[in-house]
Amino acid sequence: MRPRLRDFIETKEGWIFSVVDYHNEDGVHCLLRYLPGRPDGERERNGVRYKKMGFDEAYEFIRKEKPEWIKGVMVVPYEHVYKLYQPHEGLLSIVATDSRVKKMVEALSAVEFCDMGITGSKLVGLGAETSDVDFIVYGNSWYKARDELQKAIAEGRIEGIDEAGWKKIYAKRKPELTFEEFYLHERRKGNRCLLDGALTDLLYVRDYDQIGPALPVGKDLGMRTITATVTDDEFAYDSPAIYKVDHPEISMVLSYTHTYAGQVRKGEVLEARGRLEESATGKVLVIGTSREPKGEWIKSLTLLEQSR
Repeated sequence: MRPRLRDFIETKEGWIFSVVDYHNEDGVHCLLRYLPGRPDGERERNGVRYKKMGFDEAYEFIRKEKPEWIKGVMVVPYEHVYKLYQPHEGLLSIVATDSRVKKMVEALSAVEFCDMGITGSKLVGLGAETSDVDFIVYGNSWYKARDELQKAIAEGRIEGIDEAGWKKIYAKRKPELTFEEFYLHERRKGNRCLLDGALTDLLYVRDYDQIGPALPVGKDLGMRTITATVTDDEFAYDSPAIYKVDHPEISMVLSYTHTYAGQVRKGEVLEARGRLEESATGKVLVIGTSREPKGEWIKSLTLLEQSR
């Protein structure tokens, strides 16, 4: 068993978690997403009702039931893992019966099927009719998939998101950007669409051979705002999104919130505000230090200047 980002696990207790890290040597780093046997559960599988857990209530539950699993993040010991759900196997099980997922696979026909997967509620058999589609492409094939998705939108085979749709997403995300700034950045990312009305994300996950050392946790040096040129954006759509920068003090800008993934491209100047952390490997700026990061952002000054 080698869990990685966007896999899911189910414990012997029947609790379902999403995997949030590539590095799980000491247990599975994850977040509780679904609890079984709850009368208020809005999802059902095999006659059992499941409740989808919010971020804060998930931590409240685990602190009460399994406080030893809280180690900054939730870390589930391997002896408690009953089942590992992997996105490609999940895609194999539903592609023939889920019309939305099938449409996405057909739109990405130039991408190897073995590089695709499905995550979220659909992976664990708890997808509702109106559930978002969380579609994965692994490694460098992701960039080909994004190009194919944009081609499918341009040809009318897949529905794009209009400005009204982006306003709804903006209201839900509540970013520290104006709507115009948010819309400019999101529109050029090219990794979101609608599948028969369902919001769909094209999500990036590293191939196993791309997984390097774990990012160290640093000492908190307080909030900082910087401008810097991005020198490497290879993992800009990863979680965390990673931007290597040319800056006299800071080597990388990291975003743990999906809003700022793919926000800036190599060669562009970014402006970022977040928490400065220092470890043995140097200083990094971290965005997404809370569930809804207030007073933190990443924006491409180059993109904003070009739009004027």
